[in-house]
Amino acid sequence: MTLPPNVHDAEPIPAAAKDAIDALMKSGDLFRYTAPQDAPVALLEAEFAELLGSKYALAVSSCSAALFLSLKALGLPRDARVLIPGFTFAAVPSSIVHADCIPVLCEVGQNYRIDIADFEAKLDTVQAVIISHMRGHTSDMDAIMELCDARGIPVIEDAAHSLGTTWHGRNIGTIGKVGCFSFQSYKMINAGEGGILITDDADLVARAVIMSGAYEHNWKKHKGPHGDNSPELEEAFAKWQNKLPLYNLRMNNLSAVVIRPQIPELARRVRDGLANHDYVANRLNTSPHIDVPAPLAPEQRAPDSIQFNLVDMDDADIRAFSAAAEGRGVKVQVFGQSEDNARAFWNWQFLPEQVELPNTRSMLMSACDVRLPVRLTRQELDVIADILLASVAEVTGPVPVYGT
Repeated sequence: MTLPPNVHDAEPIPAAAKDAIDALMKSGDLFRYTAPQDAPVALLEAEFAELLGSKYALAVSSCSAALFLSLKALGLPRDARVLIPGFTFAAVPSSIVHADCIPVLCEVGQNYRIDIADFEAKLDTVQAVIISHMRGHTSDMDAIMELCDARGIPVIEDAAHSLGTTWHGRNIGTIGKVGCFSFQSYKMINAGEGGILITDDADLVARAVIMSGAYEHNWKKHKGPHGDNSPELEEAFAKWQNKLPLYNLRMNNLSAVVIRPQIPELARRVRDGLANHDYVANRLNTSPHIDVPAPLAPEQRAPDSIQFNLVDMDDADIRAFSAAAEGRGVKVQVFGQSEDNARAFWNWQFLPEQVELPNTRSMLMSACDVRLPVRLTRQELDVIADILLASVAEVTGPVPVYGT
């Protein structure tokens, strides 16, 4: 019997990082503001902005920190209402609460994307929007931006799972006013922890830089689109000097030297991740009891996991399937069935306003999640697919043999 692969480990950190790490450790220069210029964090910001096609980037301690700073940099008043999808990670509403704002949840459909009708119905009650491209599934950004732009409502993209994803060929994270990304270990680029925000708005990034912890005049070490501080950026920094609180959410140089050598690997990881996902999706969709939702037409995804819905199975069947898959060596997270799952909105008991989302709840009760690291081979993907199909068949009856 072929053993199932380990899906928890990420790709190895590129060898190019080792020399940079050794040099950094010998110098002890881990703080981003020690060097007068070109600290690893500053270089990362310039490289990431260029990669995404954005003017400015700010590297911070996590994607949650990036979301929080984005909200603060928008200058939202206390108790401003911020609309988010009901299917996201608990860190998203947490960042809103941290920013002294109120999360407002909208329904999400069976394809894991925002229900545009419910989104529109709630839009006139909010002052900002965070779009979570949850697990890399892009909602209809054309409709979302049209609705928000017509009302002058700023959009923050939570692109933690979407580095490398495009919409009409445009990088996710560059469509809204701010894009926020994660470097946590289960993302396309892995630093253990870390995050970054991008924007074309000089005033917004100046506010975010200062609040991230650029005390005194350390903002001068943050560069603009051409490697220097443009007059626009200089003016914005000078405007906000000493006028904003410092939250000290900076990234350190060690994280940056781990991240930077992975940037050239991104295109390959995106290509391999999409191929792996689509291969397993095609196999799983041979079962009448598994549905892997298709992407929207303008969307080119960059997945390193797969999500699917169990069809015509009750809660007992779903729990039996999950146990059968785990017994064969593949851990399946069923978002709504996993105890205290941080992606199930009813577990966000810290929200100032509780809400029921029946459609989102129904989806989460049968929506499954399995990691597919981009390093997996075709043979390993087949093992995973075989286990998932066999586990469904154990509960519901046999499925057609692959290839027939």
